[in-house]
Amino acid sequence: MKKFRMAAGLAALALVPVIALAGCSSAGGRTEPASGSGDTGAAASTPPMTIAMITHAAAGDTFWDIVRKGAEAAAAKDNVKLVYSGDADGGRQAQLVQQAIDQNVDGIALTFAKADAMKDVVQKALDAGIPVVGFNGGQQEALAAGALTYIGQDDKQAGVEAGKKLVADGFTQPICMIQEQGHVGLEARCAGIKEQIPATEILYVTGTDMAQVSSTLTAKLQADTSADVVMGLGAPFTLAAIDVVAQTGSKAKIGSFDMNADLAQAIIDGKVIFTVDQQPYLQGYESVDALWLKKNGGFALGGGGAVATGPTIVTPGTAEAVLAGAKEGIR
Repeated sequence: MKKFRMAAGLAALALVPVIALAGCSSAGGRTEPASGSGDTGAAASTPPMTIAMITHAAAGDTFWDIVRKGAEAAAAKDNVKLVYSGDADGGRQAQLVQQAIDQNVDGIALTFAKADAMKDVVQKALDAGIPVVGFNGGQQEALAAGALTYIGQDDKQAGVEAGKKLVADGFTQPICMIQEQGHVGLEARCAGIKEQIPATEILYVTGTDMAQVSSTLTAKLQADTSADVVMGLGAPFTLAAIDVVAQTGSKAKIGSFDMNADLAQAIIDGKVIFTVDQQPYLQGYESVDALWLKKNGGFALGGGGAVATGPTIVTPGTAEAVLAGAKEGIR
């Protein structure tokens, strides 16, 4: 497996059973856990603390289940009460941050995909003495807003690495399919590909409507027979593209960003040529750990900069190694 960046300063990743959450998520593909403690492992002896994790997750996107699983494992280890919530709308996500401030949480882990909507409320958190860790999307925006650190990948660089891989494999006419227009991280991925292959076309689809994703890509492939590869920016959308390519008779190959068990199997089966994995489990885990370390010792994970969890290129030759983890919901 080719790793362009390594995650720095990682704590031991013991898979500890999950403590109960006080919050609920408006997004993600899993069912809320029942109230009450499910933690049977030994937590840290440090005083309990409350961390709010607030994402831009769209309803039904199972990517966030992996992030959350990592956060829950770290929370159980660190004696942390984790309050998880999310909203794909930037304004409503900002309202969730304000609620966390009003509840006087000990720290906030926040995605910056809708960075403009986060600026003012993040400053309010900092003014209230609540540290903020950025993760998953909006690296530069998070650090500029005053985040303690950023946990994730540089999405522009991830796109560049994907573009280099496509060039090396002989592709010249990619379609880069963005499932959430205005998401700074997704836009940056396609920009990175386009930097390497200027003929790259951007195709916007509505990620919360899989039927629309399929119909839009179908129309594009029927109208443009020159496309030689479709790049999905998330596992569910890439898997939908497999069916569309087969149904339209297109000769386009399929590449991807991100990972789940079905996508890992599709790579092994030769249906997807590669994916760019950002290791979301680590993003959730290290975001909680970074806030715990700040409170317990005043540490700054990443030295006030970014802690990279990707990009990692997964190919048919390396997908077997990550399939087991993907089936466990941690890759």
